[in-house]
Amino acid sequence: MAPPEAVPQAPEAAASTASPVLEARSVSKRFPGVVALDDVSFSLRAGETHALVGENGAGKSTLIKVLTGVYRPDGGDLRMAGRPVRFARPFEAQQAGISTIYQEVNLVPLMSVARNIFLGREPRNRFGLIDFARMHRETTELLDGFGVRVDPRRPLHTLGIGTQQMVALARAVSVNAQVVIMDEPTSSLEPREVETLFRVIENLRGQGIAVLYVSHRMDELYRICDRVTVLRDGRHIHTGDLADLDRMQLVSMMLGRDMAEVRRSGVTSFAAEGHEAARTPVLTATGLSSRHHLHDVSLSLYAGEVLGLGGLLGSGRSETAKALSGALHLDAGELTVDGTALNRLTPAAAIRAGISLLPEDRKAEGIVPGLSVRENIVLAAMPRLSRAGVVSRAKQDRIVDIFMKRLRIKASSPEQKVGELSGGNQQKVLLARWLCLEPKVLLLDEPTRGIDVGAKAEVQSLIDDLAREGLAVLLISSDIEELIEGADRIVVLRGGAVAGELAGDDVAEDRLLEVLADHAPAPEDKSPAAQEDPR
Repeated sequence: MAPPEAVPQAPEAAASTASPVLEARSVSKRFPGVVALDDVSFSLRAGETHALVGENGAGKSTLIKVLTGVYRPDGGDLRMAGRPVRFARPFEAQQAGISTIYQEVNLVPLMSVARNIFLGREPRNRFGLIDFARMHRETTELLDGFGVRVDPRRPLHTLGIGTQQMVALARAVSVNAQVVIMDEPTSSLEPREVETLFRVIENLRGQGIAVLYVSHRMDELYRICDRVTVLRDGRHIHTGDLADLDRMQLVSMMLGRDMAEVRRSGVTSFAAEGHEAARTPVLTATGLSSRHHLHDVSLSLYAGEVLGLGGLLGSGRSETAKALSGALHLDAGELTVDGTALNRLTPAAAIRAGISLLPEDRKAEGIVPGLSVRENIVLAAMPRLSRAGVVSRAKQDRIVDIFMKRLRIKASSPEQKVGELSGGNQQKVLLARWLCLEPKVLLLDEPTRGIDVGAKAEVQSLIDDLAREGLAVLLISSDIEELIEGADRIVVLRGGAVAGELAGDDVAEDRLLEVLADHAPAPEDKSPAAQEDPR
């Protein structure tokens, strides 16, 4: 397929009258203990760019996997051009004309650029052999249309991530797709590549190809999308023209907050003037920057304070916590604890300085399900509990007993496998692991996600107790109510940069929503690594 050419027509008008090219009707999908999609209906018109938005757990990824044949729906049906379709595997969806570009490049790194683009449909000569000359020529022509100049014989893994993403886009477009699904396509792209992507999307619309665009970046959505579908907690909340919604309304739908009384006041930043002026911060972060993740993030955290870190999905909340704990590489910035700069920030150095992180994904990054409660709690404290390489079991038992009682961890015994506990008790085990190190700063990333109401209340009460005892706590939460009620101050992130700070009377729902929905573009990434050519 030749590179997409622009056509002299108004794609917006074409999209408004086109019939649905892809539909999901009352689709449901369940997993053990979870309803991922609950009676969701959705339609995509030929020639439109349709935004799909929602916070973590909204059902976006599950819906995409249903549309592309990764999952089969438990209820409802799919239709293409009005005809029922059933996809048993992704290849069948691709054959039907649905191409997907995922946030993480899903090509073959060791193969050449050309082989990746034509994988499974290589041109053949009259002897039935792969016609490499033709394949390389057509690859070059196709990539030229995307502003990519690269040797088609070059192995994919030798290219920058941004260029690999453009190759994935070229492959998706080259298979004569009727629908192109883009899942966070700009997350790894440089500004010039983003502009190329937007130009390609306009050309796709002009050819009548439907684009389903998944992104957390408001500026992108309002720039290129015609309509929007909002999902929340696996349910369909709204579908309509994006131009009919202001950003406050869209944020309200995503978060499930009543915005009838909220009006924009033009406030984009709230300075905590004179806040804690008489005290010295325990932790100070200045100018933290990491390519594609953080842009000049600065914040301070005081003993006995709960500092909230707010923002929509993709705003850089978790990345900030990982940067503070040494788990995210920084291109620039400085971190000090009790006035001492951490010159080489690694997880081990952060722990030695008194910084502990409770990660967002406790199953992937926290607990070791096959180990006991005791072993999980003392895991980080092993070096302190050992002498000449021998770990004292008595010291282990004493620490475990203290924290199981204090955090009210419900288990049959310390030897019960932590994977057998409820989500709330698993979270308490992780808290115990880091508290036994006696940290100065505790970073909590979504500490109440996925636990029941009772356990949630216990964790929130514990956070308050820890702050009263003088611990400095950074609280990340996508739950607005939890953030407002639990934090003394709130730093709001947008696009990996600080969008504003709330303190005092400004720690209120309407003020927070104003900053979350602000239309000002996020600062451009100026970190040293961002200046490098990804190719």
